[in-house]
Amino acid sequence: MRRPLLSSLSYAEKEFYLDEFHERSVLFALPAAGWTSEADVHAAVEVFATLLRNDTRVLLLCETADSQAEQGRALALYKQLARVAKTPSASPVVFAVQASVDQLCMQIWEVLRDTRVFMGLWPAAAPVSLAHCAQRIAVGLRVYKLVYIDPPGGLAHNGKILSFLNGSGLQDLLCPGKAEAMGLGTRRPVLEAIHRTLEGGVTSVSLCPLTGLGRELFTYEGYGTLFTPVDYCQVEKLGIDDFHEVEKLLQRAERAGYLKPRTPQEMTRLLLYGYGARLGPASMEPAGFCALLPYPADRAAEIVGLFTITRYQGEGVGGRLVDSMVREGARQGLTYIFACTTQEGAGRLFTRHGFRRVAPDAVATEKWQGYDPERRLQVAVYRRDLAPSHQ
Repeated sequence: MRRPLLSSLSYAEKEFYLDEFHERSVLFALPAAGWTSEADVHAAVEVFATLLRNDTRVLLLCETADSQAEQGRALALYKQLARVAKTPSASPVVFAVQASVDQLCMQIWEVLRDTRVFMGLWPAAAPVSLAHCAQRIAVGLRVYKLVYIDPPGGLAHNGKILSFLNGSGLQDLLCPGKAEAMGLGTRRPVLEAIHRTLEGGVTSVSLCPLTGLGRELFTYEGYGTLFTPVDYCQVEKLGIDDFHEVEKLLQRAERAGYLKPRTPQEMTRLLLYGYGARLGPASMEPAGFCALLPYPADRAAEIVGLFTITRYQGEGVGGRLVDSMVREGARQGLTYIFACTTQEGAGRLFTRHGFRRVAPDAVATEKWQGYDPERRLQVAVYRRDLAPSHQ
C-alpha cells in the first residue's frame, strides 16, 4: 500500500515543523542500497524539496557501493534537489575515508556557502560506518537535527514502536546487555552513534525508514523513534504566539474524539487560561496541553482539555501537567481544583495525583449552568483540595 505523500499531511502540523526547520540545517544519513521503492523515493524527494523551499539547509550523506546503479541513484536524486535549490551545476562530493572531521566539515561548507543542498558520498566498504560518519559530521557542524534513514525503522519492543526516547532512556538502553535483552542488539552501533550525537550538542535525532520520512518530520505522531538529549518536561502558560498552533491541536483532538467540541468563544477561553508542556528545548514541538479555568466565586478552578500528543503518550506528560496545575492552584490561593472526564484512563490519572471522585454538586455550581444534562450523567468528577502555597 502506498504511503501518503506530504500533501496529505495535516496543514497545521506541517506548517509548525516548517517554521521550526526554517533556516536550520538538517543532516540525513541514508544508504543508497535501501532505495528500492520508486514511490518511497518520490515521497522522500518531496520532503527534501519542501525543506529546500522552506529555506532549510538539506545535507545528504549517502552510503554507496561501487556499483554504478547505486551511485547513479544518488546522482539522480542530487540533480533533482539541485534544481529545486537553483544550483543545477552542482555535483556530489566523494568523501575520502581517511579525511578528518574538520576536512569533511570544510568540504561541506565550501558547497553550502552558495547553496542550500549538499550531498556527500560515503563508501559502503569504509572502515567507519555511515552512522558514525554522520555522527561526527553532525557534531562537527552542530546541525539542528540528524535523521538516520534505516530500513528497519524506529526501535521496536514487543511489537510496539518506541516513538520517543530521551537521553536517560537511551543511556539505560545502552547498559551492557540491555539492548540485547530487548532484541535490539543489532541496533547497538547506531544507538551508540545517536548517543554521542546528542552528547555533542545536536538538538534531536530521528531514526526512521525512507517510507515514513514525511510523517516522521512533519507530524505529531511521527513514524520512527525521536531521540532528544533531555529528560525534563517544562510546563508554561501559553502566550498569544502559541494560540494558533495550540488551537489547531485542540481542534484535531476534538475531531479524533479525545476532547468534546467547543464553540470558538469556549476555545478562546481555553487558550487564555491554557498551559503547554514541552519535552526538551522551548523550540521543540508541544507534548501536551491543558487549561485551568477559574471559578472565582468558589475560589476554585477546573482542569480542562487535558491531552498528550500521540508520540509522547506514556512519557508522563499528562501527570506533569496535572501536577503543575495543582501547584498553580495553590499559588493562586484556591480552595480546590477539579476535573470532569468520561475516560477511565483520565480518571485513573487524576486519582494517582491526589484527586478523589466526588458527586457533581461537590464542585462549582457555575460549572453546570447550561451544561448538557445527558453528558452530566456520563462524566465522572474528580476534586483535589489545596493548601495555600507559601512561596
